[in-house]
Amino acid sequence: MLPDELRQALLTHGISACDEVALRQTLETYVPTYTLIRLAPWPARRWKCRYRLLMRDQIYDAQSVAEAYARGLLAVLEGRYQPEPETQQPLTTQDE
Repeated sequence: MLPDELRQALLTHGISACDEVALRQTLETYVPTYTLIRLAPWPARRWKCRYRLLMRDQIYDAQSVAEAYARGLLAVLEGRYQPEPETQQPLTTQDE
């Protein structure tokens, strides 16, 4: 279950589905790569969170998977996270 402030923030952006799968699918439309980590018991006690969502150089702590996805999604929607443009550098060969 998401905290009320997260639900309200998502609603202001037009997102009413707050289950884990819907939030993950919505996040994946904006972010090409992320890492979700379930913390072991001792770091969870130390950092007071059970999950960590890593998106590039930003970390979002949460008590549930749905909350982690919601925090990452809000960062994207509020402009606090900008994914890298998907550009590939051409391969170059060096002749010696």
